[in-house]
Amino acid sequence: MKSTVTNLKSGIVVYLVALPLCLGIALACNVPLFSGIIAGIVGGLVVTFASGSKLSVSGPAAGLTAIVLSSVAALGTFELFIAAVFFAGAIQILLGIVKAGTIGHFIPVAVIKGMLAGIGIILIMKQIPHLVGYDRDPDGDFDFMQNDGHNTISDLYYMFRYITPGAVIIGAVSLLLIVLGQKSFYRNNRFFSFIPTALLAVIVGALLNYVFRNSEFLALQPDHLVALPLIKNIEDLKQNIIQPDFSGLANIKFWTISLTIALVASIESLLSIEATDKIDPHKQVTDPSRELIAQGLGNMASGLLGGLPVTAVIVRSSANIDAGATGKLSAGFHAILLLLSVLFIPHFLMLIPSSALAAILIIVGYKLTQVSVFKELYLKGMDQFLPFIATISVMLLTDLLKGVGAGVVVAVIFIIRNSMRSSFDVVEDIIGGKRNYMMKLPQHITFFNKGFVISYLSKVKDNSHMIIDGSINKSTDKDVQEVLRDFVEISAERNIEIQFVKYNL
Repeated sequence: MKSTVTNLKSGIVVYLVALPLCLGIALACNVPLFSGIIAGIVGGLVVTFASGSKLSVSGPAAGLTAIVLSSVAALGTFELFIAAVFFAGAIQILLGIVKAGTIGHFIPVAVIKGMLAGIGIILIMKQIPHLVGYDRDPDGDFDFMQNDGHNTISDLYYMFRYITPGAVIIGAVSLLLIVLGQKSFYRNNRFFSFIPTALLAVIVGALLNYVFRNSEFLALQPDHLVALPLIKNIEDLKQNIIQPDFSGLANIKFWTISLTIALVASIESLLSIEATDKIDPHKQVTDPSRELIAQGLGNMASGLLGGLPVTAVIVRSSANIDAGATGKLSAGFHAILLLLSVLFIPHFLMLIPSSALAAILIIVGYKLTQVSVFKELYLKGMDQFLPFIATISVMLLTDLLKGVGAGVVVAVIFIIRNSMRSSFDVVEDIIGGKRNYMMKLPQHITFFNKGFVISYLSKVKDNSHMIIDGSINKSTDKDVQEVLRDFVEISAERNIEIQFVKYNL
């Protein structure tokens, strides 16, 4: 019973995080707002049911915004686009069947942690303007460059020209309520512990907005409030559910877009699943190929119902874990809340100010970007810290996938650098007045080891003795063999005595 209550509370928190993101991403994509809600509902129900992860939450992803914009423009209609989303889901299912999901296991931990921290920083930077009433950039837009010509950093400057006192008060009160909700006196109180502080912040924010409405100084602008399509009856619901148009199946551009959506959505989902498993208190390991199948089913359903593409989303998953979720009920409940609230209480939702929702997202971002994570990676060494920082830096200036790509490149450079020398055992000593060297060759010597071999052999002094031990070696790159042969050829001139142990050039 206790776990059920905890999961329902977690579902409420995830719902409050997901609602502005579903609407904001749809707005940023310039598509019907209800398509974002549909994607959130499908992600919470269809994907959750099929996924192997208990804590991951799926829905529309900010990382696909640019692809949605360009794809709708290329195909000409939103109806053709959602048909492409349907077939993107089918491609994802095929990828899952052939076990393509295992590619996610090759992303270094430092890069995953950098992705989490980067998302946290972006969330904070993107939500601060909303906290003070500056709403030029939609909630779901995570890109550095914005449609209005500004960027994430410049918005932090321009927002001072458009500060709304009412929004600042609501944002500050919301932040205070959420922070107080983390304190033991709130968590241990029998009554208050049943009320998620995120829900309390939203209710208080809506009430303050209602109180401020007649004040010329404190009244909020309409664009600072949640915007929803009004659904009064079944006919309104039918009109908001757009049917896909499958007439573009003979068009190569249609299939190119489907494949692009499938690949990018799959990569984002695999990255989010890896990140979710890292912050999961129980450290469960999700089957990545099963996740691709689950995401594929979700995209097929979302496409049929007129929704945006769905992926696993770390912001919602992180909020879910932080709220104490223990099972799939929370993700499913958040989807039901999305549906019920849009159908039955849209007028109340339209009283919710963006500053109250921004406070919730800022706290989520802060928990993803703890200073302790930066310290931890720094103390582990530059081979961990630099990929971590590269991931964050490139994410802030571009987007998630480019950031992860940059982090992986830096990590690979360190891997190559370490493999060039760490696999060789070398010893140097003076015995009987003569300098002796020993180089024990590893099992496999690749082209990447060539630089180390050249460097080491160049330091061998004249009139010395050297042992090259190949007792465990199984293969040597031909370029490295050539380096060893050249060294043997000049060894007589330098009076270097070479002894091979179980190794033939």
